[in-house]
Amino acid sequence: DEKASPMMACCSKIICNGCEYANHIREMEGCLDRKCPFCRTATPKSQEEAARIQMKRIEVNDPVAMRRMGFERQEKEDYDGAFE
Repeated sequence: DEKASPMMACCSKIICNGCEYANHIREMEGCLDRKCPFCRTATPKSQEEAARIQMKRIEVNDPVAMRRMGFERQEKEDYDGAFE
């Protein structure tokens, strides 16, 4: 399910909500900065930063990032943009 499993913008890995929650709790208890559980890159501070990182993944032909962008544009009914 696309909505129950968020994609990490930094590395295009998909993580279930339970695992993301467990990682968040670990970081809070250890007073750690928020990082991706896969590649340990700092999480984006804003939606704009996440979109910029996702576009970098698309530019290097990451198929997961491309699929996600197409899905997002389809949801917004931007059918021409979904095929770009």
